Amino acid sequence: MGGNYILPKIDTMPPKPSITLTQAELRLMKVLWARGESSVADLVTACADDAPLAYTSVLTTVRILEQKGYVTHRQEGRAFLYKASMAEDEASRSEVRHMLQRFFGNSRERLLLSLLGDEDITAEELRRLKEAIASVPEDQPEEEVER
Repeated sequence: MGGNYILPKIDTMPPKPSITLTQAELRLMKVLWARGESSVADLVTACADDAPLAYTSVLTTVRILEQKGYVTHRQEGRAFLYKASMAEDEASRSEVRHMLQRFFGNSRERLLLSLLGDEDITAEELRRLKEAIASVPEDQPEEEVER
């Protein structure tokens, strides 16, 4: 019974950090975008209405956001004050570009066709999409229009 067992090698390298936002990170970013500069205690309080978060969880998450470049901090007395270093619309565009590259091979056409094929699209949403497409000038350089 005393056989030798060979254990598989376990990769000890941590996973590559994602530049996209997790749900928890997005939740804190929305608070920072709405409130502006905030301490960790302010963030904990602001999130208390939903599912309450522990101080240490918020602190860890905001430090990750800082590593990702979404947040900066400054020290005031003993407290660190955090603020968004990326505007909400910029972060939104970054997330869409990431999804576009990852799932649609950078094809805006494939993304739009996927959205149009969604059974939940309303007539009003479809009307607004048509208006948005119609309002794009046709004389844009080809590399800007990307199909």
